[in-house]
Formats: sequence, C-alpha cells, structure tokens
Amino acid sequence: MQQTAADAGLWLPDATGGQRLTLGLTGGIGSGKSKVANWLAQWGAGVVDTDVVAHELTAAGGAAMPVLQAAFGSQVVRADGAMDRDWMRAKVFEDPAARQTLEGILHPLIRAETQRQLAQVAGHYRVAVVPLLVESGDWRERVGRICVVDCDPATQLARVQSRSGLTPETIRRIMDAQATRAERLAVAHDVILNDGNTSEADLLQRVRRAHEQWMSSLRRGA
Repeated sequence: MQQTAADAGLWLPDATGGQRLTLGLTGGIGSGKSKVANWLAQWGAGVVDTDVVAHELTAAGGAAMPVLQAAFGSQVVRADGAMDRDWMRAKVFEDPAARQTLEGILHPLIRAETQRQLAQVAGHYRVAVVPLLVESGDWRERVGRICVVDCDPATQLARVQSRSGLTPETIRRIMDAQATRAERLAVAHDVILNDGNTSEADLLQRVRRAHEQWMSSLRRGA
C-alpha cells in the first residue's frame, strides 16, 4: 500500500457534510472486481457500481434512452424498450465515431448518477466500481484511492468466454479497448491479485486483508 487514508486528498465529502474515504475499484473485464465489490459490501462498505448505473440508464424508461434513440435511430432500442447491447457493441467496434457519440452521451450521465449515489450511500467507506477508471482522468480525480483487481489476459479471456458465450475475437476487442494491465498497475495504490492460479479462498483472504488495512487506516485518520 503506497499511502494511508490519512493522506491529503483521500477524504471526500458526503451528503451529511462529513468526510469519508472514497475508493475507486477497477480491473479489466473478467478480473473479478464484482466479486471483490460484493465482499466489501458485505463487510460494511458502501458500494456503487458504474456498470449497474449504466444498465439502469439504458433500461426501458432509462434516462439515456431518448438521447440514444435520437443519436442512433430506432435500431438501438430492443422490443422491450431497453438498449440493444449486441447491436451497440457491434456498432462501436466498427465505427469509432459511434463510440465517441455513445461515450459522450453515457459517460456524463453515469458520472452524475454515480456521484449522487456515492454521496448518499452508507458504509465505513465508499467504493466506486469503475471498469474504465484508468482510462478516465476525470474518475481518477474523483476518488481518493485506487485498488486494482489484477489478472493476466489469458485468464480474463477464459473467464469471460465461459460466462458470456462471447467469441474470443469479441472479448479481445473489448480488452483492447481497455487499459493494459501495466497501465492499471501503474496508477494503483493497492493491488488484489486474482489470476489463474488464485483460488476463491485465496482471493477472499486477499480482499479481507485489504479491507482490514483500509479500516485500520480509517481509524488512524479519524
């Protein structure tokens, strides 16, 4: 761990006017960050996941849907009114301008809603789960500490393929659009290894150790 929670800049305001540590949790697709976030929530952290926020915004009736339909046409909307993720994934892979348009619509909405939820969430400390935290300089300025769930690319690919049914080519394209392993590690204050040699018991122990260190830092910084 490179810093303690008492360091300047790690304490960010919440809706009560108090100060709490805000942790940015990130990792590549298939790294296991959602599992890590779930354990932290069970142990008393207040967790907000930007993927969950994005799904809410692009669900039927979500705030992003009218803007997306205006930008991309009716083909972006499934019969149930939600965003057609398969269509959108294919579109942004083949058209960089479409990716920029999508990000220009979604990212500000996701950021605003995540910040709203973080200000309200209860917990010993706050966790923002942000897959693209490293790629976004803006998010790096909005959290006080960055924890990377680290995994080798081969294991990422195997995990995602087993759970999603996506083709290896599609998964590699998703991975190529994300920060590299080295880029994530370069900005990490804390690293939780979850590679192909990591058992669930190993991962649980590593996450518990990190949580206890953060809690200890909070007590020292109080």
